[in-house]
Amino acid sequence: MIRRHPVPSATHGLIVGLDLLLATLVVVAVVQAPPETALSALLVGGVLLAIYVWGRAVVRTHEGLVDIPRGAWWPDAAWIGALMVSWVLLLGLSPAALWIAFPFMLLQMHVLGPHRGVLLVALTTVVTVADGLLTQAGTGERWTGYVLGPVLGAGVAVAVVLGIEAFLRESQDRQRTVDELTQARLHLAQAERERAVTDERARLARDIHDTLAQSLSAIELLLRAAEDAVGVDEPKAHELLGQARSAARDSLAEARRVVQDLTPADLERTTLLGAVRRVADRLSGPRPGNDRPSAPLAITVHTSGTPRPLPVPLETALLRIAQSALANVAEHAAAARARVTLTYEADSITLDVVDDGTGFDPAAPGTGRTGGRGFGIPAIRSRVQELGGTFALETSLGGGTALAVTLPVRAEDER
Repeated sequence: MIRRHPVPSATHGLIVGLDLLLATLVVVAVVQAPPETALSALLVGGVLLAIYVWGRAVVRTHEGLVDIPRGAWWPDAAWIGALMVSWVLLLGLSPAALWIAFPFMLLQMHVLGPHRGVLLVALTTVVTVADGLLTQAGTGERWTGYVLGPVLGAGVAVAVVLGIEAFLRESQDRQRTVDELTQARLHLAQAERERAVTDERARLARDIHDTLAQSLSAIELLLRAAEDAVGVDEPKAHELLGQARSAARDSLAEARRVVQDLTPADLERTTLLGAVRRVADRLSGPRPGNDRPSAPLAITVHTSGTPRPLPVPLETALLRIAQSALANVAEHAAAARARVTLTYEADSITLDVVDDGTGFDPAAPGTGRTGGRGFGIPAIRSRVQELGGTFALETSLGGGTALAVTLPVRAEDER
């Protein structure tokens, strides 16, 4: 919601002042009317005030913007015209009604605008000067006051109203600018929120793919192997069921950590190297796959350089990548051996995962050892890009697969 900044109500103050000034001058004109026209002046003055009150209730010019066209024939011009007729009648009954001309000029400028208002102010000035010279100026009396007074009053009325409206116009322009900037800020905030939501969804998708989906796939393979061993090798069946239960417990713990966005379970109370070895141990051994059922898989973990603690985001990303890559090897590659290498450099760390499996065609649609959906490799690429690293993949049908990920390590971020 845009917070509106109130425009200074100079127009409202002008209208209230006109109300008081006009009412006062009409009362003065009625009171100072000659005795022979007092009753008629009272009636005309009452009609004038009634018309004014009606117009104030119907014509709400002061509530709109000064840029809005004004001076429509109904009710604006009709109201001003009725007031002019009433004033001219009162002027013929009471000479004191001459002073009502000034508030009339202000009202005409405000209601009719800078174009029609100026014309009517000029007409009011002519009527005022004519009345002063023809009916009120005595023989030998100087006429300059009856001319200069209305003319100067008309000039002041025009200048005051135009000045106030220029101030209001500037304030309204400033308000529009503030509203536009506020709206733009709201749009930017909305876009930022949508981007954050999209990024978080991508992160959750990667975490679920690299952890829960892989764990569930491993559980399914263990249960399939246990089913094959039932009635044939009962101890082996019980062993596989125990591994499935253990994998299910790990998946539950991982699910809770994904929800809470905490450190992966494999990284708790151990190093990155230990966590990768734990993942490798879980995925080593017989794995019933589509191509080579129950083929044993030997996974070895090696290091190059001196292992050291790294920032949690880096260790988490490397572990997730290793989980995803090794799970794909175990499930889809029909490999006999896989080798994981962590290379520690001064300003980077590299993870290599190499297997001797069947490989795949990376250019073919729907490939990537992800059940035809192709999410594993894009997820790894996305993780690497977020951390400013590089990703390389070498594979061919029947030639195995080699995956390499290099992430930069800033010295100030190391623990």
